Amino acid sequence: MERTIYLLSPTRREGTCSLPMIRFRQVAEHIDFSSCDTLMFTSKQAVVTADTIDKNWKKYPSIAIGSATKKQIESLGGKVIYHPKSFYGEVLSQDIATCFSKRKILYLRPKEVSFDSKSFLEKEGIHLEEQIIYETGCIDYTEDEKPVLNAIIIFTSPSTIHCFLKNFTWHESYTAVVIGEATKVHLPPNADYVVADEPLISSCILKAKEI
Repeated sequence: MERTIYLLSPTRREGTCSLPMIRFRQVAEHIDFSSCDTLMFTSKQAVVTADTIDKNWKKYPSIAIGSATKKQIESLGGKVIYHPKSFYGEVLSQDIATCFSKRKILYLRPKEVSFDSKSFLEKEGIHLEEQIIYETGCIDYTEDEKPVLNAIIIFTSPSTIHCFLKNFTWHESYTAVVIGEATKVHLPPNADYVVADEPLISSCILKAKEI
């Protein structure tokens, strides 16, 4: 029996049921570029929000975390000078510390992040400036909109898991497909899950179809 695949990202994709969990809200009216020579983005939404606030962000080279972020930067006319192979956490911060110790980096970020890059980089002797430019919130659903039994549910961030569990109780028949290790740890205890081969929505969908 073919199982229903739910995608919790705001992005609609063929072959999945769209069940977006997150809404975005801009929280900054300007960006302070005065003490930076390099920008860092960890999400497509951060790039889109920066472009809405101040198009001068394109004058600065960018560190892009994730392939989708890199594509968004380039599609809006920005320049990516570094696109690390490792997507998450401590390894990523070590890469940045090694390659950009002389740079003045401004991290344009959401209100909540899954890894405290600032604290880690400070241990490595790098001062990371941060500015919160947007925040996320959960979309509310009714119990009638809960995924069907035996569903495969694609989680693209820790926030999508948080919002899903705010709306619905986890059922043992579900299987989660998560976009990476940082997302995996937020799943309910004993949840059946697999991790995508790459931190991309397309990779998550491929993995879901293999189940």
